[in-house]
Amino acid sequence: MVTKDNRRRVSCPIYSFLPVEVEGFEPLAELALDMRWSWNHAADEVWSRLDPVLWDLTHNPWVVLQTVSQDRLGQALADPDFRGKVDALVQAKREAAESPAWFQQEHADAPLTSVAYFSMEFMLSEALPIYSGGLGNVAGDLLKAASDLGVPVVGVGLLYQLGYFRQVIERSGAQQALYPYNDPGQLPIMPLREPNGEWLRLEIELPGHSLWLRAWQVEVGRVRLYLLDSNDPANLPARRGITGELYGDGQEVRLLQEIILGIGGWRLLGMLGLKPEVCHLNEGHAAFAVLERARSFMEESGRPFAAALAVTRAGNLFTTHTPVEAGFDRFPPVLIEKYLGWYAVNKLGIPLGDVLALGRRNADDTSEYFNMAYLAIRGSRAVNGVSRLHGEVSRRIFQPLFPRWPRAEVPVGHVTNGVHMPSWDSLEADELWTQSCGKERWLGTVESLEEKIRSVSDSMFWECRASARETLIEFVRKQLSRQLAVTGASAEEVENAKHIFDVNTLTLGFARRFATYKRPNLLLRDPERLLRILSDPRRPAQLIIAGKAHPADQTGQAMIQQWMRFILRPEARGHVVFLSDYDMLMTEQLVQGVDVWINTPRRPWEASGTSGMKVLVNGGLNLSELDGWWAEAYTPEVGWALGDGREHGDDPAWDAAEAEALYTLLEQKVIPEFYTRDEAGIPAAWVARIRESMARLTPVFSAGRMVSQYARQYYLPAAGAYRGRAAEKGLRGAEIVTWQNALGRKWANLRFGEAGVETDAQWHLFTVQVYLNGLDPDAVRVELYAEGINGEEPVVRELTRGQQLVGAENGYVFSTRVAADRPATDYTPRVRPYHPDVVVPLEASQILWQR
Repeated sequence: MVTKDNRRRVSCPIYSFLPVEVEGFEPLAELALDMRWSWNHAADEVWSRLDPVLWDLTHNPWVVLQTVSQDRLGQALADPDFRGKVDALVQAKREAAESPAWFQQEHADAPLTSVAYFSMEFMLSEALPIYSGGLGNVAGDLLKAASDLGVPVVGVGLLYQLGYFRQVIERSGAQQALYPYNDPGQLPIMPLREPNGEWLRLEIELPGHSLWLRAWQVEVGRVRLYLLDSNDPANLPARRGITGELYGDGQEVRLLQEIILGIGGWRLLGMLGLKPEVCHLNEGHAAFAVLERARSFMEESGRPFAAALAVTRAGNLFTTHTPVEAGFDRFPPVLIEKYLGWYAVNKLGIPLGDVLALGRRNADDTSEYFNMAYLAIRGSRAVNGVSRLHGEVSRRIFQPLFPRWPRAEVPVGHVTNGVHMPSWDSLEADELWTQSCGKERWLGTVESLEEKIRSVSDSMFWECRASARETLIEFVRKQLSRQLAVTGASAEEVENAKHIFDVNTLTLGFARRFATYKRPNLLLRDPERLLRILSDPRRPAQLIIAGKAHPADQTGQAMIQQWMRFILRPEARGHVVFLSDYDMLMTEQLVQGVDVWINTPRRPWEASGTSGMKVLVNGGLNLSELDGWWAEAYTPEVGWALGDGREHGDDPAWDAAEAEALYTLLEQKVIPEFYTRDEAGIPAAWVARIRESMARLTPVFSAGRMVSQYARQYYLPAAGAYRGRAAEKGLRGAEIVTWQNALGRKWANLRFGEAGVETDAQWHLFTVQVYLNGLDPDAVRVELYAEGINGEEPVVRELTRGQQLVGAENGYVFSTRVAADRPATDYTPRVRPYHPDVVVPLEASQILWQR
């Protein structure tokens, strides 16, 4: 967060091209440049008053403010009611920023002053298109929730000149990828400037030349997001485009983007005078921040790299979103040598091979590619997945890094993602929640919300849903008619699109990236049956499809064409539409209005999924595969589930079986329940399901819960651990390195002697001899281990050190007893490292088993 020391540096906006001479312009600019407007809609009427058409098209107040004429602006500001509204909004904004929030109230004396949150993308608003999908969604919602709760987070990312592609669907169904330029002057961002007005720029040394990076600031309520871009005139033409496209084409560009994000991002924080205790890596893209943070501490303390890494990793957290090993970024050693060889030797003081070893499973395999996730793990104190199931999947993926450790003890936890409910709720849903739970319901703990929302009447729930569905249908008609006009459709087709769909018909939504594992065409497996479902004259349904396929993904694009061919069938028209250019604005409209959100990924390839969470606050229901978040959220009272909770790979027979199950659910469960009405016209069973879904799930899968969980479970412990290791210029970190080196030298000499067990009616008494040889007895723990039963946690019981073995150097007898409710053969003695300040096995992965 911005401190008093650096506020002067970072908030020097230059409005040379704007009507600054108009009295009242500055308060409007202050509102327009705070992304809080993207979820607090109190100022919407201000921007609509200035230019209703442009506001409706862009939802970008900064563009509205730049485009409006001085005359119109002056007339609006001369209106006492308008000016009073603006002044009240500015006052409310400032009071909200200065008032103590949840974190300040609950953790006033915490050792945490700043968390640096690194991500390749951030989805904050359609006005700032620097996102592609789920990763950016989580990042943007985390910043917003951190602002709401007062958690001291600063974001670090990249400013893309082109961003992610925009989509046009041609008449043939072919996807066309467009890359419109993101004019920084039209985005709600401002350049970071020195006190003397000079643009804040930083330099990264590359082979034979320097790369200059420009720095930008985004205001997100209480939180600041800092962005770097390479489009500096001082750079070579080929280098100016590094931050052109999100996830740039080719390994070399991608590597340079990640160097800018990790190394440049941490360096920027230092230039701003920020010293975060915690560095949160949102995926492995930013893992080079591990190296730069260690280098920075080397400079401050005079410690060598190993000790600096031991200190700084205590404050690092790595969140993985990847459900398959092939999804992590990997780079050939020659590229790492080209761009980081000089940095390793001259900045980190270590051979390049030591850097490469941090990103390899086998440090001695010189041909192995450099894995960014491995670097993130080896540079962090904690690792987490983004759902309970994804935590299990990640432990399986990373198990090779911890050989001989049981999968259950691979050091990967989980924090299930959540979404920022104020960003995704409809006007109707906001009113419903406000009446029952209050306007400030998402600004603190959410435990009481479940009981309060249950008090809402059936009629109010149903009126909310009917109104939201009507709003969605209006959006679909407008969007589809515009889409058809752009692709050269006839005037008749465009006019017909303005009347498509029925506001009283069950509306299904399926919108996501078109990738094979998401199975976007599972619904199309039997087109004739789908047609019968949609066109039933008594109980019809209407389906909205949206999504992009990566420009290089020919299979994904072919699936879009398959849908378009189906939609163009005369009997399908009027029942299903494909909306092109799926973005944040479209997502908002869909999740607010659909009755059922359908999701069909192959388990376990949906790490979390957040789109289905967004319908919760609006009273939409989920019909989803038991994968990601839905695997832990689903009960029969809150929605519908596909699958048996097991993995089946890409088995075509299983796909066929699940398609059959999906059709059957729609025909026999979903549609009949929607159309079964009481005497007042309310579907009582459907509304009961809405009530359960909204009450049970919305608070649990909110970004507020996610951020408060990160704060308690990871940020606060990491801040304390980092401060402890950094004290006295990293003395404790240096001691840990000494301990690790001694452990590595002496571990091979460790061995078991005789082991025995005696059993009576109640207990197994285990004794085992252990020869520690040169190891300090306090540097290890001797334990009994048994696998968990029926999904329970493993049993781990520490053995007590007893008498020293006669004639043995550092040999002891260890013993313990366990209940005899399981066979003694289920238990195995083992020895593992122990240090009170070290996370095992993350920082010391040795382990020795007796058998």
